[in-house]
Amino acid sequence: MKREAVKTAGAPAAIGPYSQGVRTGGFLFCSGQLPLDPSTGMLVNGGIEAQTERVLSNLQAVLTAGGATLRSVVKTTVYLVDLVDFPAMNAVYGKFFPEDPPARATVQIVKLAAGACVEIDAIAAVE
Repeated sequence: MKREAVKTAGAPAAIGPYSQGVRTGGFLFCSGQLPLDPSTGMLVNGGIEAQTERVLSNLQAVLTAGGATLRSVVKTTVYLVDLVDFPAMNAVYGKFFPEDPPARATVQIVKLAAGACVEIDAIAAVE
């Protein structure tokens, strides 16, 4: 089975031995995106809303680089440091997935890299 790593300058560079995304078998598996500005590598200013928007913009860049779109996402996982942020994250998330949103799991975790409040990964169908 063919396997292709996906890389884009439109999302933060990988900070370890992993790919931003991997395309194989009709799917694109996108690594978790943090709310880092791709041009500076720094955490964006603002609360959960600003961080969620940046995360989803970064994810969108990886999807585009891998030949997918937000509409082709079939599953996401949202990692939140505090589930109190769920309603605000969900409001921003809904703007990126306004119709027929993908399946999703949301979990609370102890800590994220770079002091982030949210991280989101995705799986998308591709031709």
